[in-house]
Amino acid sequence: MNFSKKTHRVSNIKRFGVITRLMVKHGLGDILDRILNRSKSPAGGKNDRPVVARTVYPSPHRIRRVLEELGPSFIKLGQLMSTRADIFPPEYIDELTKLQDQVPPIPFEKIKEVIERELKSPVTDIFESIEPEALAAASVAQVHMAELAGSERVVVKVIRPGIDKKIREDIRLMYYFAEKIENSFEIGQIIGFVDLVKEFERSIFRELDMYVEAGNIERFARNFEVSEELYIPKVNWDLTARSVLVMEHIDGIKMDQVDEIRDNGIDPKEIAMIGLRSFSRQLMEFGLFHADPHPGNTIVMYDGRVSLVDFGITGYLDEETMLHLANIFLGYAEHDYSMIMEALEDAGVISEAAIDFSDFRGDLKDISEPFYGRTLQTISVRDVYEQIMQLLVKYRIRLPRNLMLLLKTFIQTEALGKILGSDASLLEVTRPYAKELLQRGYDAQKLLRNLSREVRSTHGYLRVIPKLMHDLLKGLTSGKRPFEIRHRGFQEIPVRIERGINRLTIGLVISASLIAGSLVLNSSQKLLEFTITFYGVHTVSITALLGLLGYTLATLLGFWLIISIFRSGKT
Repeated sequence: MNFSKKTHRVSNIKRFGVITRLMVKHGLGDILDRILNRSKSPAGGKNDRPVVARTVYPSPHRIRRVLEELGPSFIKLGQLMSTRADIFPPEYIDELTKLQDQVPPIPFEKIKEVIERELKSPVTDIFESIEPEALAAASVAQVHMAELAGSERVVVKVIRPGIDKKIREDIRLMYYFAEKIENSFEIGQIIGFVDLVKEFERSIFRELDMYVEAGNIERFARNFEVSEELYIPKVNWDLTARSVLVMEHIDGIKMDQVDEIRDNGIDPKEIAMIGLRSFSRQLMEFGLFHADPHPGNTIVMYDGRVSLVDFGITGYLDEETMLHLANIFLGYAEHDYSMIMEALEDAGVISEAAIDFSDFRGDLKDISEPFYGRTLQTISVRDVYEQIMQLLVKYRIRLPRNLMLLLKTFIQTEALGKILGSDASLLEVTRPYAKELLQRGYDAQKLLRNLSREVRSTHGYLRVIPKLMHDLLKGLTSGKRPFEIRHRGFQEIPVRIERGINRLTIGLVISASLIAGSLVLNSSQKLLEFTITFYGVHTVSITALLGLLGYTLATLLGFWLIISIFRSGKT
């Protein structure tokens, strides 16, 4: 459901009152006054303080407290905001990252009602047993352990009852406040709060649909079905509905429990390499990546394989974006900043019209070079992330959601590698996959892109030609536009024709001379024979001399004709 196509008014007065009371409670009353046009102007009717100075950035701690008390919808919005370090200051990102998606579980009776309504059967007929105590409880869904017939252990993920209705009501209010903030604060327009709510709306309703998550699991399973390193749990489609997902339970160790991994005879560094290789394949081979690889979602199985679970947040890359990423990775791996700049420009991230390429290239090189040749153990992933964000803020570059999600996942993946003690580099691991992608698809992709562009251009020309012809003919018939034909480029045609005829004539003379010389030399009739002394006594006739002369003339003219043709460049 899209709420973003109109100006919004408050429909849920009770919820609106809760929001305003919480804002006042946590010291955000001045912001509320500006939003609701209740600000009192100073004497003289004008406030000379700049917009940015007038409480544009309230306390990040207060913002986090308000979002937490407003519940699931606003917690999720805050979590989305915490991934947008390209538009929010670092202190806000730090505070919003603290928003926990752990909430008290709701009673099992309510979960049971959802399962039975969605699967149209009593819980006792569906499962041999199900744990009433929640394995995990988040703001949107709750997870329980269960067992099917045959002692098959499964995980049951259930959307909280009534959450979709609450989220829809809250999104209407989010749009209302976002529009007010953009109208009241200049910084609100710069950040683009309405667009932020649109982004939240798109993502949250996908997260509320268990069919979407189940489909993502299936796609990952197909992508890695022959992998001996990565295992994707199976979905039980017979027991999956829009609000219920039943999937295979994975028994293993959380990835951050390094000592336990080692105690089971598994090398943590090899686990890190499996994670880096699988992430590289997700980016460079499939264009679908797990966007929330924290330790709780990454399980080390007892046979040494790694399993990904909880596919609620995934990222998608089209073929063109994958190729741009491949060029960026290769550019970094080979210190080729020209390749990086070209890839960023092709991806639409930067443009010469918006930023100074020379300054940007210098800043990019300054933050990148110090990290070359260093292992994960000597690099602060947080420092890398913050420096990249500072660069984006400095040049006012706003990344598309999928690229911001990818950057966050990149940082999380390297952080996991660091926890496992890996000394590998994601750039080096990714390099062969990037090269393979470019060899496989770049030329074909470029050809198709150019062809598509030419087709669009041609279509545009064909569309305007009838109107242009109409205007031209109308102008001619009215006498308002003179019609004049000028011919150019015909002046040299007679010269070129004459030159061609001359060459043809010479060619005929050469041919005739060759033929005549051959006939005369082969003739049995001898005219005017005489004797000459030249290295002995020889009898020579006039006919033989004429034949020899014909051959000589033909040879000389032939050489001259060939040389003149080559010199003209018209071979």
